[in-house]
Amino acid sequence: MNVLRSVAEIRAAVADAKAAGEEVGLVPTMGALHEGHLSLIRAARAESGLVIVSLFVNPTQFGAHEDLDAYPRDQERDARLAREAGADILFAPPVSEVYPDGFATTIHVTGVTDVLCGAVRGPGHFDGVATVVAKLFGMVAPDSAYFGQKDAQQVVVVRRLVRDLNMPVRVVACPIVREPDGLAMSSRNAYLDEASRRRATALNRALDTADALVRSGERRAAPVIAAARGVLAAAGLDPEYIELRDAEDLSAREDVGDRALLAISARVGAARLIDNRILEGDHRCDASC
Repeated sequence: MNVLRSVAEIRAAVADAKAAGEEVGLVPTMGALHEGHLSLIRAARAESGLVIVSLFVNPTQFGAHEDLDAYPRDQERDARLAREAGADILFAPPVSEVYPDGFATTIHVTGVTDVLCGAVRGPGHFDGVATVVAKLFGMVAPDSAYFGQKDAQQVVVVRRLVRDLNMPVRVVACPIVREPDGLAMSSRNAYLDEASRRRATALNRALDTADALVRSGERRAAPVIAAARGVLAAAGLDPEYIELRDAEDLSAREDVGDRALLAISARVGAARLIDNRILEGDHRCDASC
């Protein structure tokens, strides 16, 4: 596996692959790789001739009082894991390569960024996400890009970005990967101490409880949300949000209907965690379809 750091290098590698008729798959990451990331790399490997994993802790998607400086970084470990999962290239550009002196462009996606994490973290968060994803797509020119459905709103934002700007990139959302106790894998799980780690499992239990209620025939948003909220309260968690939204455009839903997204965010100890479940009538879809 090659480690490349410049736009010129990554473009040359992609040009060679495309000249050979290979599909190019991109897995954008901020590093601190875990099994969730590795599942994306393996999915890209199954479908692509050239698999590129980007590693870039994007400063523009962190707020003034968020964890940019504390965000876990270990490039040597990440490179080893990416290679073992099947990556051909680790693209790890410095900040100056992504945002050179004089950089003055920001992409703002309206509507789908105003709710959930956008409401909590502020509009600058998804401006940073949309801008860096557009930059990566411009630098790498992938045929497909792979994202984890744990960040469900991010997937919606990226799909809207691609649609609105006519980007020739297929956005692939891969299922949430969970720890044996149900906690969704996240780089920020490293912030949890033992007690917080136990409490954090309430997020998935809350989703399970809501799912079971829907399976029993309940379709109204209020009772479904109340059931999930009760599980969080029992664990001593006060969610930043727990909402039922349309899975495609994130509009508010009053009932489950077709493909409703139940999304949760909560601060647990030193970590801000998110999780979600797509509810679809009597069919349980663990944010993967």
